Amino acid sequence: MAHMLIFGMGYAAGHLARRLRARGWEVIGTTRDGRGDDIAFADETAVLIALRDASHVLSSVPPAEGIDPVLARYGEAIALSPAGWLGYLSSTGVYGDAGGAWVDESAPVKGRRPDRNAADAAWGALRSDVRIFRLPGIYGPSRSILDRIGEGRAHRIALAGQVFSRVHVDDIASGVIASFRGPAGVYNLADNEPCHQNRLVEWGCTMLGAPLPPLQTLDEAGLSSAARAFYAENRRIANGKAKRLLGWTPKYPTFREGLAACR
Repeated sequence: MAHMLIFGMGYAAGHLARRLRARGWEVIGTTRDGRGDDIAFADETAVLIALRDASHVLSSVPPAEGIDPVLARYGEAIALSPAGWLGYLSSTGVYGDAGGAWVDESAPVKGRRPDRNAADAAWGALRSDVRIFRLPGIYGPSRSILDRIGEGRAHRIALAGQVFSRVHVDDIASGVIASFRGPAGVYNLADNEPCHQNRLVEWGCTMLGAPLPPLQTLDEAGLSSAARAFYAENRRIANGKAKRLLGWTPKYPTFREGLAACR
């Protein structure tokens, strides 16, 4: 039986786990406290047993306080594990600002977070069979612009020419699954239509029959530092490599189909 160990059973990884379990896979995940069917990240005995039995290993844990906690604690064991497939959910933030240009996997890693860049590189160097999935903005059921509009947290920001890419959580899962029979390497998983965030807000308001938020500057919107950082970079993410080498096609090629599935 195929058996996956997932470090960090978060939103995207949890969605993948449900897909695999529906296919008959055994999936074990780690969380901070090990509630339910998951095991605690700090329980080294349980983690090493799960790692010994895993045919596939995936990490969705981002770096924290300058280090990748999975590599710091279990990197050597993962490198020596019998698993035949390794994966890491990284971020397209490693590309940094591209001035709105298209970016593929050959672009240099020069993101504004050195820890993200370093983790991406470290996973790539861990073993020759690692798949690194660089992800843009993730959305899906209970985590989309529709939810933010309903909660009154959506903003329209007056930044002409600002472009973002995004990916539906279903398409992350299908991309990872497609890689099981594809070559190792780095893959961007993104939809086909990068666009300004304002277009999502406007489309979502139309879907919900909600009024448009006012058009504001960044200062007027009173955004958090994390939200402001979102607008500090401008790029379009190319997904052609995953299509060519993995045979992957996004089920939700644009935000329109994706948001319709979130209702």
